[in-house]
Amino acid sequence: MTMNPPRPASFCRVDEHRSYSVYPHDKTVEGERGRESERGSVLMLVPAAVLVLLVLGAIAVDSAVVFLAQRDLTNRTAAAANDIAGAATSDASFYGEGRVAVDAGVARRYIAAAFAPSLRPDGYVSWTPELRVLSDRTVEVSATAEVRYVFASAIPGARHTATVSARSVATAHGG
Repeated sequence: MTMNPPRPASFCRVDEHRSYSVYPHDKTVEGERGRESERGSVLMLVPAAVLVLLVLGAIAVDSAVVFLAQRDLTNRTAAAANDIAGAATSDASFYGEGRVAVDAGVARRYIAAAFAPSLRPDGYVSWTPELRVLSDRTVEVSATAEVRYVFASAIPGARHTATVSARSVATAHGG
């Protein structure tokens, strides 16, 4: 058994029948009562904190899915509009009249091929492309898609999809 060295009287204080010490290894009567009444409170707070973190993580993942789908659809419409402006020119107007003009029939076939259902990414429920020929040289490609949430489908009554849309315009130059 080890004995604590004697303490000077200035470090102990006697108050009625209780003694208080400034030494950290000594237990005080009031300190023990306070700790015992708070036992188990951490066991209740940790699961609640984990649940909050899981919900915030699910919201972050679902928001990222929608953001990436928006960006993907924007890239697809921009690529389609640029390809149509560059490749869907009318041979008759170019060789016959010497001017660059977009052939609407070729442009529609290109849109059907670029947005074929077999090319739709996994997270998309559906997509709908639209082509407008604004002038002889300018085309507008727009698309709307339904994107499936990852975690929101586990919540009863919540929306399971989000709608994203994109629009791109391209103009053919030359001639």
